[in-house]
Amino acid sequence: MRIWLVIVVLGLTTTLSAQDTKLSPLNTTIVNNVSANAQLIKAVNQEIWNLAEIGLQETKSSALLQEHLKKAGFEVKSGISNMPTAFVASYGSGKPVIGILAEYDALPGLSQKVADHQVAVAKEGNGHGCGHCGLGAGSLGAVLAIKEAIDKHQIPGTIRLYGTPAEETVIGKVYMTLDGVFDDLDVCLHWHPGDKNNTYAGSSKALVSAKFTFDGTAAHASGSPEDGRSALDAVELMNVGVNFMREHIKEDARLHYVITNGGGAPNVVPPQATVWYFCRADRHEDVEYNFNWLKDIAKGAALMTRTKLSVQVDTDCHEIIPNLALSRQLVKNMQLLGAPEFTQEEENFARKLQAPLVAQFGREYPLALDSRIHPVTQNPESSKGSTDVGDISWRVPTSGIRTTCFIADAPGHSWQNVSCIGSSIGEKGILFAAQVLAVTATELMQNEKEILTARGEWQQRMKGKKYFTFIPDGQRVPKSIR
Repeated sequence: MRIWLVIVVLGLTTTLSAQDTKLSPLNTTIVNNVSANAQLIKAVNQEIWNLAEIGLQETKSSALLQEHLKKAGFEVKSGISNMPTAFVASYGSGKPVIGILAEYDALPGLSQKVADHQVAVAKEGNGHGCGHCGLGAGSLGAVLAIKEAIDKHQIPGTIRLYGTPAEETVIGKVYMTLDGVFDDLDVCLHWHPGDKNNTYAGSSKALVSAKFTFDGTAAHASGSPEDGRSALDAVELMNVGVNFMREHIKEDARLHYVITNGGGAPNVVPPQATVWYFCRADRHEDVEYNFNWLKDIAKGAALMTRTKLSVQVDTDCHEIIPNLALSRQLVKNMQLLGAPEFTQEEENFARKLQAPLVAQFGREYPLALDSRIHPVTQNPESSKGSTDVGDISWRVPTSGIRTTCFIADAPGHSWQNVSCIGSSIGEKGILFAAQVLAVTATELMQNEKEILTARGEWQQRMKGKKYFTFIPDGQRVPKSIR
């Protein structure tokens, strides 16, 4: 049973008071709608938080979002790109078409109660260490507000919410992109829970996820080792080769692996073994070079051990193509609406979440929670992580925001994040994101010039780029990730 941390929440939703003079009638409609739906949005976040379903298995989380969208009058198509948990929900008609992204997958092994110390809900259970429960809920809140604005203010155009599974393994949006699901969008907007209020003005790392399987011959490891061919030896030799490769790749590149199958017993020569690799770099062209090198090393390991090699590419995602025009517009609306403030109780809770990190790593935290709105800088910092949002950005102008849902300088994919996104801290960031996305989307729907500016910047950035993928033509989405 879930243990709740009770936090006194003051001003959880934005109210129309001192801000009234800043907001247009349209923006007032949006803010009021998000406020009116605040309990619904929070309830959806909590339910998906409790479900904690991992990628490609988010059956109930996806169904919950679709249920609320259908009830609100959206046309919903499910099972997109042969993924049962992918969907597209549409409202309105004609151009422009604005897309907003929803995610809802959790991470394995991160089960955590809403508490100021580490304590699991279920042993070895899943948890929303990246906050995707709130991401889906906030995007739902945004499109519900946009729908009311379309109806009340007679705004032309179409709003779409894209339900995109398995972001943690950068699968869902990649296969949807290959199917052309986003191609008719004018603009795509997204958001993610974060440790500050800012925009995605920089890029991200491209990534190939692949499993290398070696097939050998089983034999008694002591009685007749000469009759065996060890697949595990091949995996280990491949890993040694890749670790030497690291010395000679660009500093922005990353190579990570886990052995998912290393054999069954020490006295049996392993007839099959698999190693799962993530190959990353700031530019996809560097990923292409490094991944081809990776495959050559695997071939060498197979030759050395006289085993057979097979390679399964699960996904291949590209770096984000930034769009400063959209990023500046999003930050402008963040500043217009004003970021949520946090109570002393929430600040104290955040400090308790930071305490184990201070003790273990000696880190300093000037802030407990960062409620500032960070401007777009001249040279935006790129993320060291990867996201399948990148593939959409190769097809259509794309930008997004982060809002404060986690402790300041939060470690990614941590139990602290699971706890925060389920608390009132996370809820404030979720509601703020819904407002910002809705205000920005409706502005774009009424201003063709802003869309053309974003499109022009996108075309300029895409000059000389050619979309290439290691995913074989016609390959279906993996039925499971692990």
